[in-house]
Amino acid sequence: MKNPFERDDIRYYALVNGEGQYSLWPTTNDVPDGWNVTYGPSDRQSCVTFIDDTWTDMRPQSLIDAMDSPAPSS
Repeated sequence: MKNPFERDDIRYYALVNGEGQYSLWPTTNDVPDGWNVTYGPSDRQSCVTFIDDTWTDMRPQSLIDAMDSPAPSS
């Protein structure tokens, strides 16, 4: 059986979670809890391109927020 994440003959979604992390996801599988469809359904390459163009900061949102917060005063 072929890996469902590497097939060119099925449709995919681009998913995003609450931390702003993206995932390629086959439409043949249920979308996991905590993830939302942000693109698709489409062919694999279109979804990969969308993710590459959109997910430019690999840090999770909680880390981005923490780094943007002022340091606590002592």
